[in-house]
Amino acid sequence: MNNKSNFNWSVLLGAAFLMATSSIGPGFLTQTTVFTQTLLASFGFVILISIILDIGAQLNVWRVIGVSGKRGQDVANMVMPGLGYLVSLLIVMGGLGFNIGNIAGAGLGFNVIFGLDTVTGAIISAIIATSIFLFKEAGKLMDKFTQIAGFIMIILTLYVAISSAPPVGEAVSKTFMPDIIDPMAIVTLVGGTVGGYITFSGGHRLIDAGVVGKQALPQITRSSVTGVCVTGVMRVFLFLAALGVISNGFTLDPANPPASVFKLAVGDIGYKLFGVVMWAAAISSVIGAAYTSVSFIRSFSPKVENNYRWFVIAFIVFSTVVFAFVGQPVKTLIVVGTLNGLILPITLLVMIIAAHKKSVVGDYKHPIWMSVFGIIVVAMTAYMGVLTIMKQLPKLFG
Repeated sequence: MNNKSNFNWSVLLGAAFLMATSSIGPGFLTQTTVFTQTLLASFGFVILISIILDIGAQLNVWRVIGVSGKRGQDVANMVMPGLGYLVSLLIVMGGLGFNIGNIAGAGLGFNVIFGLDTVTGAIISAIIATSIFLFKEAGKLMDKFTQIAGFIMIILTLYVAISSAPPVGEAVSKTFMPDIIDPMAIVTLVGGTVGGYITFSGGHRLIDAGVVGKQALPQITRSSVTGVCVTGVMRVFLFLAALGVISNGFTLDPANPPASVFKLAVGDIGYKLFGVVMWAAAISSVIGAAYTSVSFIRSFSPKVENNYRWFVIAFIVFSTVVFAFVGQPVKTLIVVGTLNGLILPITLLVMIIAAHKKSVVGDYKHPIWMSVFGIIVVAMTAYMGVLTIMKQLPKLFG
């Protein structure tokens, strides 16, 4: 019995960290420091509201796929035949586009730590990421790796936050009584934390580990909330680090805001620490994006199901090859970034509909407050998605 509970706790923590580290990528680091620069201590309010909304989105998605024991694409196909294929296409395209950026971030991390060429660093990082999936126990290895990466990022960022001597009292008071409320920042953070493939990463991991059914609901709930809280803790520490640096009169380098936070707070060693955090953030996002993207096509073909680890490896290798030979194709990233903004409102709405369909969840009764919560997130992220499309289309044809 004790072994089983240990296994379950390890899986639950692994799923939570897979989701959390998938969302903490290079974009997360930049986004957090830039918003802190703009909103100062009032950014604490944005973080608080986004964490509450993230939990609302996560609970809806994880509970439905957990109770049904079916992955996101299969639930979507049960809601409307063919919808699962569309969702899978959007997620695989989004995952591939962002993985090119994540691989680039891992290369940059190695460049900062060791002075290696970015492409060489990216290739070494890809070899490390793919090696996890060469083992039969890839799931357990992935759990351990993402947990270690998550703890490293949090501890180093906490050290930088303490070193930067932020005005904690002001940050706390402005979290509850902000000078500025920026709705766009809230929606951006929600999309960045649970958008695209991210919200499904941990849920699909639980399905693979067999943590499914109504009896597993307490564990599923705990794991989903833990994932959002881990992301929230990392965001708070980075916010405090940036706020400390800015409050002490320093100006962040617009070319690389998060790196300048680390450097200005701790000196040259801080720049190296940034490299470690950047690499850990990027490599764990590479693993999360590849694993989750492939999980969205597993049920469509026995060949993919039986060889999914090799498909994950191929996904990482392809992303690396594109980065090594093409760099980061700007238009591709604009397209997938725009599509990513549409994934969360579509998938979350599908999950809320599925939550009330007996054919999907049986006799499970989904709480009404949770559905209402989810609908609010759908409306906010759909609005943001439409705005993003209108803003990005001119860049594609310009």
